Amino acid sequence: MVRIKTNVYSHKRKKRILKEAKGQWGDRSKRYKEAIKSLMGSRQYSYYDRKKKKGDFRSLWIVRLNAACREEGISYSRFINGLKNANIGLDRKILSDLAITSPDVFGQIVQTAKNAPAVKTQKVEKEGKPVVAKTAPTKSEKKATAAKAKEDKQSSVSKRTAAKA
Repeated sequence: MVRIKTNVYSHKRKKRILKEAKGQWGDRSKRYKEAIKSLMGSRQYSYYDRKKKKGDFRSLWIVRLNAACREEGISYSRFINGLKNANIGLDRKILSDLAITSPDVFGQIVQTAKNAPAVKTQKVEKEGKPVVAKTAPTKSEKKATAAKAKEDKQSSVSKRTAAKA
């Protein structure tokens, strides 16, 4: 039987790895095993940093917007709240770009956000009683709900047995 050698392919693979590791320091660019280890780490960092880059850009846009808003005499948080109240759906990237490239348009948007009416949340009434912010249940409330759940379960079991009979 003919013996198949894979020297060509393994040499090609090693050349590709070493070419990719070119520019790294010391044995990382010269030795195959070290190059593989180094590339695995660099690929992990590149994956992580591709995800991190999105948050970094968002932070940059927020910093730029904050500076531009301060020049217009409003804080960043009040500006964003005003945009939401005025139903302006521009994202931070576009707003940041507007603040840099066309400050007059950005100034108009800021004025719109300043003049937007504040939306207040209304308390909803249930059965004539106003609903207030709910706090954590006490031990007695937990016991009462557990007892009620147990009672409901028993009643459903008794209904099933009655239906079978």
